[in-house]
Amino acid sequence: MARNACLLFILFGILLELPGPVRAQDRSAEVRRFLEQRDREIKSVLGDRETFTDEQREQLKRVINDGIDFTAMGRAALGPFWADPAPAQREEFVDVFSRIVRNQSLSDLDVYRSVVTYGNITANDTMAYVTTTTVYKDIPTKVEYVLGRTGAQWQVRDIILDEVSTAEGYARSFQSVVRKRGFDSLMNSLRKKLDGMRS
Repeated sequence: MARNACLLFILFGILLELPGPVRAQDRSAEVRRFLEQRDREIKSVLGDRETFTDEQREQLKRVINDGIDFTAMGRAALGPFWADPAPAQREEFVDVFSRIVRNQSLSDLDVYRSVVTYGNITANDTMAYVTTTTVYKDIPTKVEYVLGRTGAQWQVRDIILDEVSTAEGYARSFQSVVRKRGFDSLMNSLRKKLDGMRS
Protein backbone atom coordinates (compact mmCIF):
# COMPACT_ATOMS: atom_id res chain seq x y z
CA MET A 1 0.00 0.00 0.00
CA ALA A 2 2.80 2.40 0.98
CA ARG A 3 4.67 1.53 -2.22
CA ASN A 4 1.56 2.22 -4.35
CA ALA A 5 1.01 5.53 -2.60
CA CYS A 6 4.64 6.46 -3.30
CA LEU A 7 4.28 5.60 -6.99
CA LEU A 8 1.11 7.67 -7.24
CA PHE A 9 2.87 10.59 -5.59
CA ILE A 10 5.77 10.37 -8.08
CA LEU A 11 3.37 10.09 -11.04
CA PHE A 12 1.35 13.07 -9.80
CA GLY A 13 4.57 15.06 -9.49
CA ILE A 14 5.57 14.20 -13.08
CA LEU A 15 2.14 15.23 -14.38
CA LEU A 16 2.41 18.54 -12.58
CA GLU A 17 5.79 19.21 -14.20
CA LEU A 18 4.74 18.31 -17.76
CA PRO A 19 2.52 21.29 -18.70
CA GLY A 20 5.40 23.81 -18.60
CA PRO A 21 7.58 22.32 -21.37
CA VAL A 22 4.56 21.03 -23.28
CA ARG A 23 2.96 24.47 -23.21
CA ALA A 24 6.24 26.06 -24.34
CA GLN A 25 6.35 23.66 -27.29
CA ASP A 26 2.75 24.56 -28.15
CA ARG A 27 3.55 28.28 -27.99
CA SER A 28 6.64 27.80 -30.18
CA ALA A 29 4.51 25.97 -32.74
CA GLU A 30 1.91 28.77 -32.62
CA VAL A 31 4.58 31.40 -33.25
CA ARG A 32 6.05 29.49 -36.17
CA ARG A 33 2.61 29.01 -37.74
CA PHE A 34 1.93 32.73 -37.35
CA LEU A 35 5.17 33.76 -39.08
CA GLU A 36 4.85 31.11 -41.81
CA GLN A 37 1.28 32.17 -42.55
CA ARG A 38 2.37 35.81 -42.80
CA ASP A 39 5.19 34.83 -45.18
CA ARG A 40 2.82 32.77 -47.37
CA GLU A 41 0.27 35.59 -47.57
CA ILE A 42 2.90 38.13 -48.58
CA LYS A 43 4.37 35.86 -51.26
CA SER A 44 0.86 35.04 -52.52
CA VAL A 45 0.08 38.73 -53.09
CA LEU A 46 3.52 39.40 -54.57
CA GLY A 47 3.40 36.51 -57.03
CA ASP A 48 5.81 37.19 -59.88
CA ARG A 49 4.48 40.69 -60.49
CA GLU A 50 6.75 43.63 -61.17
CA THR A 51 4.00 46.25 -60.89
CA PHE A 52 1.06 46.45 -58.50
CA THR A 53 -2.34 48.09 -58.48
CA ASP A 54 -3.28 50.45 -55.65
CA GLU A 55 -5.51 47.71 -54.26
CA GLN A 56 -2.64 45.20 -54.27
CA ARG A 57 -0.33 47.69 -52.58
CA GLU A 58 -2.90 48.25 -49.83
CA GLN A 59 -3.26 44.49 -49.44
CA LEU A 60 0.52 44.16 -49.11
CA LYS A 61 0.60 46.87 -46.45
CA ARG A 62 -2.01 44.90 -44.54
CA VAL A 63 -0.37 41.46 -44.68
CA ILE A 64 3.11 42.87 -43.97
CA ASN A 65 2.13 45.11 -41.08
CA ASP A 66 -1.05 43.88 -39.41
CA GLY A 67 1.02 41.41 -37.41
CA ILE A 68 3.09 44.21 -35.85
CA ASP A 69 2.23 45.60 -32.41
CA PHE A 70 2.78 49.28 -33.17
CA THR A 71 1.72 50.35 -29.69
CA ALA A 72 4.43 48.19 -28.09
CA MET A 73 6.98 49.29 -30.69
CA GLY A 74 6.00 52.95 -30.20
CA ARG A 75 6.26 52.60 -26.42
CA ALA A 76 9.74 51.14 -26.81
CA ALA A 77 10.70 53.91 -29.24
CA LEU A 78 9.70 56.67 -26.81
CA GLY A 79 11.12 54.83 -23.81
CA PRO A 80 11.12 57.09 -20.73
CA PHE A 81 9.15 59.74 -22.64
CA TRP A 82 6.14 57.46 -23.26
CA ALA A 83 4.37 58.56 -20.07
CA ASP A 84 4.72 62.30 -20.73
CA PRO A 85 2.13 62.89 -23.51
CA ALA A 86 -1.60 62.68 -22.79
CA PRO A 87 -3.36 59.44 -23.87
CA ALA A 88 -4.83 61.14 -26.97
CA GLN A 89 -1.35 62.36 -27.97
CA ARG A 90 0.10 58.87 -27.55
CA GLU A 91 -2.73 57.47 -29.67
CA GLU A 92 -1.98 59.96 -32.45
CA PHE A 93 1.74 59.19 -32.20
CA VAL A 94 1.13 55.45 -32.65
CA ASP A 95 -1.24 56.13 -35.56
CA VAL A 96 1.17 58.42 -37.44
CA PHE A 97 4.17 56.22 -36.63
CA SER A 98 2.38 53.08 -37.90
CA ARG A 99 1.31 54.80 -41.13
CA ILE A 100 4.89 55.83 -41.84
CA VAL A 101 6.17 52.28 -41.23
CA ARG A 102 3.39 50.82 -43.40
CA ASN A 103 4.35 53.10 -46.28
CA GLN A 104 8.07 52.40 -45.86
CA SER A 105 7.42 48.64 -45.89
CA LEU A 106 6.72 48.82 -49.62
CA SER A 107 10.03 50.47 -50.52
CA ASP A 108 11.70 47.18 -51.57
CA LEU A 109 9.11 44.49 -52.16
CA ASP A 110 11.61 41.98 -53.57
CA VAL A 111 12.98 41.52 -50.05
CA TYR A 112 9.77 39.68 -49.17
CA ARG A 113 10.51 37.10 -51.86
CA SER A 114 13.44 35.83 -49.75
CA VAL A 115 13.61 32.17 -48.77
CA VAL A 116 13.18 31.88 -44.99
CA THR A 117 14.80 29.20 -42.82
CA TYR A 118 13.68 28.97 -39.19
CA GLY A 119 16.17 28.46 -36.39
CA ASN A 120 15.56 28.55 -32.67
CA ILE A 121 12.13 29.52 -31.28
CA THR A 122 11.87 30.26 -27.57
CA ALA A 123 8.38 30.97 -26.26
CA ASN A 124 6.25 31.10 -23.14
CA ASP A 125 2.66 32.27 -22.62
CA THR A 126 3.39 35.95 -23.25
CA MET A 127 6.68 36.40 -25.15
CA ALA A 128 8.60 34.70 -27.94
CA TYR A 129 11.99 35.05 -29.59
CA VAL A 130 12.62 33.64 -33.07
CA THR A 131 15.79 33.40 -35.13
CA THR A 132 15.59 33.01 -38.90
CA THR A 133 17.86 33.29 -41.90
CA THR A 134 16.61 34.83 -45.12
CA VAL A 135 18.37 34.44 -48.45
CA TYR A 136 17.90 37.28 -50.92
CA LYS A 137 19.95 37.50 -54.13
CA ASP A 138 22.19 34.73 -52.73
CA ILE A 139 22.97 36.86 -49.66
CA PRO A 140 21.97 35.36 -46.28
CA THR A 141 20.69 37.72 -43.58
CA LYS A 142 20.03 36.89 -39.96
CA VAL A 143 16.56 38.10 -38.99
CA GLU A 144 15.30 37.82 -35.42
CA TYR A 145 11.80 38.50 -34.11
CA VAL A 146 10.60 39.49 -30.67
CA LEU A 147 6.89 38.78 -30.28
CA GLY A 148 4.29 39.37 -27.61
CA ARG A 149 1.02 37.54 -27.06
CA THR A 150 -2.25 39.19 -26.07
CA GLY A 151 -5.12 36.76 -25.65
CA ALA A 152 -4.76 34.29 -28.51
CA GLN A 153 -2.96 36.71 -30.81
CA TRP A 154 0.80 36.88 -31.40
CA GLN A 155 2.26 40.16 -32.69
CA VAL A 156 5.76 41.28 -33.64
CA ARG A 157 7.27 43.85 -31.27
CA ASP A 158 10.75 44.11 -32.74
CA ILE A 159 12.62 42.93 -35.82
CA ILE A 160 16.40 42.59 -35.55
CA LEU A 161 18.31 42.57 -38.85
CA ASP A 162 21.92 41.42 -38.59
CA GLU A 163 21.88 42.28 -34.87
CA VAL A 164 20.44 45.78 -35.46
CA SER A 165 17.16 46.30 -33.59
CA THR A 166 14.40 48.17 -35.43
CA ALA A 167 12.85 49.36 -32.15
CA GLU A 168 16.22 50.57 -30.84
CA GLY A 169 16.84 52.45 -34.09
CA TYR A 170 13.57 54.33 -33.69
CA ALA A 171 14.34 54.88 -30.01
CA ARG A 172 17.67 56.58 -30.71
CA SER A 173 16.08 58.87 -33.29
CA PHE A 174 12.83 59.72 -31.50
CA GLN A 175 14.24 60.12 -28.00
CA SER A 176 16.98 62.41 -29.27
CA VAL A 177 14.37 64.75 -30.78
CA VAL A 178 12.15 64.69 -27.67
CA ARG A 179 15.14 65.30 -25.39
CA LYS A 180 16.35 68.29 -27.41
CA ARG A 181 13.14 69.85 -28.72
CA GLY A 182 10.19 68.15 -27.04
CA PHE A 183 7.41 65.73 -28.00
CA ASP A 184 5.49 68.30 -30.07
CA SER A 185 8.54 68.79 -32.29
CA LEU A 186 8.76 65.03 -32.86
CA MET A 187 5.08 64.90 -33.82
CA ASN A 188 5.49 67.81 -36.24
CA SER A 189 8.40 66.01 -37.91
CA LEU A 190 6.44 62.75 -38.17
CA ARG A 191 3.37 64.49 -39.59
CA LYS A 192 5.51 66.22 -42.23
CA LYS A 193 7.16 62.93 -43.14
CA LEU A 194 3.75 61.26 -43.53
CA ASP A 195 2.41 64.16 -45.60
CA GLY A 196 5.47 63.89 -47.87
CA MET A 197 4.75 60.21 -48.41
CA ARG A 198 1.15 60.94 -49.35
CA SER A 199 2.14 63.55 -51.89
